[in-house]
Parts: sequence; structure tokens; C-alpha cells
Amino acid sequence: MTAVALSGVERIFRTGKGRQVVALEAIDLTVGEGEFVSLIGPSGCGKSTLLRQIADLDSPTSGTVSVFGKTARQARLDHDYGIAFQQAGLLPWRTVAANISLPLQLHGVEKATAAARVEQLLEMVGLSDFAKSFPDQLSGGMQQRVAIARALAEQPKLLLMDEPFGALDEITRERMQSELVRICQESGAAVVFVTHSIPEAVFLSDRVVVMSPRPGRIVGIVSTTPVAGVERGEAYRDDESFFHGVQEVRHLLHSGHATDGPRGEGAR
Repeated sequence: MTAVALSGVERIFRTGKGRQVVALEAIDLTVGEGEFVSLIGPSGCGKSTLLRQIADLDSPTSGTVSVFGKTARQARLDHDYGIAFQQAGLLPWRTVAANISLPLQLHGVEKATAAARVEQLLEMVGLSDFAKSFPDQLSGGMQQRVAIARALAEQPKLLLMDEPFGALDEITRERMQSELVRICQESGAAVVFVTHSIPEAVFLSDRVVVMSPRPGRIVGIVSTTPVAGVERGEAYRDDESFFHGVQEVRHLLHSGHATDGPRGEGAR
């Protein structure tokens, strides 16, 4: 099944005096069920704008967006996706467990069912011992794990993430990347992930979508599947296939056109 399908998506913002800014142009992209896809490109290239089209937080000027075969709006109403931003956005007066349970509470899930789901998520993100803690008692990385758990509360088939680790130090960021790989494997959710970090994109993703400076277009897609016998874990960071993926993505970012070879798939 296709999780996300974008066809001919264009987004134009109107400014004063009749001027316009073309943020996205001719975007064609599909994301498979359970697939992890990262969007990377220069600042201002439209990565977050593209994510907002999928999340129904904005609408394309032209083109179509579908999520699991539905309109983006219907997918939002059906709670088919969860979303996490750079800032965890936790409510400071609610405990970790209460923050995670918020979507369930808002949508009327029975208390016992919600409590069981929260317990499952706390275990998944490794925070079972912090259920009664408050956000200001947690590190930045722990807060982001709570935010990810909250995004997964309603068992969405799609997770949308906009630079969720951007504010973390490098050591915590790498630890969170490994945690996210594990969480996604356990949940089976497809992921669309916005990042500025080439190593992060390659480490996390099945495919990395490289975008051009504004107007944002897809200039290439790099498959980053580890070679046979190498799992997507810490060992992958030292594997030749990881460095090759980083090199290909970097080349696309600097050259603005697709590479030759089996991994550079070009815009599609």
C-alpha cells in the first residue's frame, strides 16, 4: 500500500504588491507503507512546506496529495498520522504519562484502554520509570521521546517529523536516531522526516529525497539500504555503504542533479 502520494504539487505564496514566491514546484513522490523517507535540502527549499501539505496544515496551489488513498484532510480527520516537531511541545503541568495520553483523552478513548496504550508506549520509548515525572525533570532527548510516544498514541500508520532532533547535542542526537530506528521497527509506521543533516538522513532512511534551493524541486532520490549482513544500527555508521550514501547525498546537494549508478534514482 502507498502511504503518501504527491503528484504535481506546487505551492505559491502571494506577497505584497502582487508578488509571489514559488516554494514548491512539480513535486512527484510516493512513500510506501512502513517506509522511512527523509527530505533534505538547503534552508528555505520547502522541506517543511512539503511536510505541511501531507499533514493538511497547508494546501497546495496545484497538484494532489493523498495519504493512504484519502485526501490529506480526510487522513487528518481519521487520525491516520502522528506528527512531531523540533520542539517537543509538552504541557508542563501534565506528567509524562498524561502528555502521552492527551490524544487518547481528546478523542474519547476509554480510560483502561488508554492506560494500557500509554504503558505500552512508555516501554517502547524506554521511559517506564518516568511516567509520573514532569517535562522540566527530563533531558531534551527524553522530552523528544515523550513527544514521539504521544505522536504514536493512536497507532498511526504514518509519522511526520520536522527536524525533531535539531536542538539536541550530537551524542544525544545519535542516541535518539538509534531509538527512532527501533521505535519505527516496532510500530511499523511509515515516516516522512525533515532534516538538515546528511548523516542523519542516511542513517535513518530507506530513501533520502534531495531538494533544490527555492523553488523546491526533487533533484534526486538516494536509496540507503545497508548491504547484506549489516543492520540499520550503530554498526551501520562505520559501514562502507553508509559512507557511500552520505557521499551520494552530498554530491546531489552540491551539484543539484542526479548521480549515475544504481543508488541515485533521480527525481520521480
